[in-house]
Amino acid sequence: MPKLPGADFLHRLADIADRETLPRFRTDLAVDSKTGAGYFDPVTDADRQAEIAIRAAIEAEYPDHAILGEELGLTGSGSCRWVLDPVDGTRPFICGLPVWGTLIGLTVHGRAELGMMSQPFTRERFWASADGAWCEYAGKRERLFTRDVGTLSRVILHTNSPERYHGELKQGFDRLAASVRMTRYGGECYAFAMVAAGRIDLAVEPSLQSYDIVALIPIIEKAGGVVTRIDGERAEEGGPVLASATAGLHEEALHLLNSGVNARAP
Repeated sequence: MPKLPGADFLHRLADIADRETLPRFRTDLAVDSKTGAGYFDPVTDADRQAEIAIRAAIEAEYPDHAILGEELGLTGSGSCRWVLDPVDGTRPFICGLPVWGTLIGLTVHGRAELGMMSQPFTRERFWASADGAWCEYAGKRERLFTRDVGTLSRVILHTNSPERYHGELKQGFDRLAASVRMTRYGGECYAFAMVAAGRIDLAVEPSLQSYDIVALIPIIEKAGGVVTRIDGERAEEGGPVLASATAGLHEEALHLLNSGVNARAP
């Protein structure tokens, strides 16, 4: 495996992104849609400028690495690929809700190895490097660990919106939701970070892109959790994704989600 960048470089990239996103948060920012009539897919200058700035820093330090970003697509090639979502949660961003974050991930030969989620408004960062998964808040650094609540009846489940579930996958989600203690909505990448932090036990999303999940995979895995597509395969390419605090909960949740479902990537 190639020598990986250290956590200091992840923080440097997050600093660069924060300087673009935070000054624009809770301002009268112009909002465009990346799609035509019928579906609102918002994008702002915060998304665009943060990605431009992160890319420039990566290209200066690692010119041989590929970069895949939500706003500017794929550039470069090779075994090392940075995967960027400059503002994961543009909808809460434009609503003034601090559950968005900048996602910065690195895959090597297709497998997520490093990840950073930066939330500058709450002054929190969640990241995974070679030495584990970590959180920093107001200068205090702590190691991240998922929790083990034992059974589904004690689980907190999260998804962004029930509106995105259809057909057999909706039936599977309904079965899962009926089996847990509590279901919450609308946390975007922040909810996945809370799986790693031991506050949420299951996070499921019906249709993620690579840039939505790559940065979060190593954070959750190195905290002790499990992340796969709901067909049990690796999640780096996106699709219907489940993140779980423990392997046991993951197996139980997959069973409920998959009854009658043929899960495929979008």
